[in-house]
Amino acid sequence: MNTNRIALALPLAAALLAATATTTPAAALTAGGTRAGGPWHSAWAASPQAPAHTPWYPNWSEAGFTDQSVRQVVRVGAAGDEVRIRLTNVHGRTPLRLTGATVARSAGGAAVRQDTVRALRFGGAGPVTVPAGRELSSDPVGLPVRAFEELTVTLYFRGPTGPATFHNVAMTTSYRAAGDHRRDTAAEAFTDRSLSWYYLAGVDVHGADPGASREAGRGAVVAFGDSLTDGFGSTPGANHRYPDRLAERLAADGTPRAVLNAGIGGNKVLTGSECFGESAVERFRRDALGRPDVRTVIVLQGTNDIIQPDTEVDHCTAGTPRVTAEQLIDGHRRLVREAHAHGVRILGATMPPYLGSPAWTRAGDEVRTAVNTWIRTSGAYDGVVDFDRVLADTSDPAGAKIKAEYVLEADRIHLTDAGYTAMAGAVDLNSL
Repeated sequence: MNTNRIALALPLAAALLAATATTTPAAALTAGGTRAGGPWHSAWAASPQAPAHTPWYPNWSEAGFTDQSVRQVVRVGAAGDEVRIRLTNVHGRTPLRLTGATVARSAGGAAVRQDTVRALRFGGAGPVTVPAGRELSSDPVGLPVRAFEELTVTLYFRGPTGPATFHNVAMTTSYRAAGDHRRDTAAEAFTDRSLSWYYLAGVDVHGADPGASREAGRGAVVAFGDSLTDGFGSTPGANHRYPDRLAERLAADGTPRAVLNAGIGGNKVLTGSECFGESAVERFRRDALGRPDVRTVIVLQGTNDIIQPDTEVDHCTAGTPRVTAEQLIDGHRRLVREAHAHGVRILGATMPPYLGSPAWTRAGDEVRTAVNTWIRTSGAYDGVVDFDRVLADTSDPAGAKIKAEYVLEADRIHLTDAGYTAMAGAVDLNSL
């Protein structure tokens, strides 16, 4: 959904203060591959966005970094004996010069565990330049990790980076320090905070984990969507987004698989935005199909196409046309065709209700209902995840609003932790 001014009233704002459309996998300088003993497989990912001014969700993307260290925490969804970090400059207009970087196990906040700090190298060197519009993987690093363990990546930029490719709605805290602190284990130098990720595209793992061969054989799941996939409204730092909860369900079921989050808050199916990324049809190949181990994609998209024409117009929502159900369905069909062309299974998710939101209109809800009916009945998708029915308030005869315990009262669109857990519970694990 749209993380626009509707969301300003959220209690999350207090936590904030406290705390190329055609790019394809071939654009990666080092792609996924195999090593002795088995393949690399994906453990974490985030969809890149162009630098943007989002005053309701402050970030450092426009200014970039100069003589600063950026420390970022991610939770990996797969285990292994080695890791590699993928960096992205896909929205950069100039080459990105990284002076050096480290990876370590998190000790909470900006601290990292003693004796786990490892230097990242790229082609054997510490400094590296990532060309504009490209992605780059680090060399393998010997650092055993467990599924659901948090890793910390620290990037140091001596010279100015210019505006930064980033991911706006990280729902976890990143840290910044003046100077070179990539090897610090303590948190003291990292006094600045942000709820976004910068230049991070993914983490891959490889190794002798007992479940790794089974996991790699099943392949990763990609959750592709908007802010309900991004997890906007969930508790920052708690990893309560629905893809996180789905990965936990799979592990508890004895069928562990990485669930990669390819959500972008405010993202639309048919049109791009200065703040909310390329359209779904433009970014699908890169963000959903761009990893060699992806086997299934869950698509939850369309609400922003419907509601943004009825929200306050600013630089983020300007130019969003009104859409018909037929236009949205055509966009969904394009995603299905592309997934099938790549041999990937694709599930369609129904859009939840949003009655009570300032952006709700009867005409808009009719479009949502028509698209949901097509997702359920057309057979175009390989399976259906019915978020609409799971989240809808059954006491409402029209089913046009979300259950009170699942929705944020401030905007009636985004969800509580309980709501995201319910979303994860709506996925039939056998359908994956």
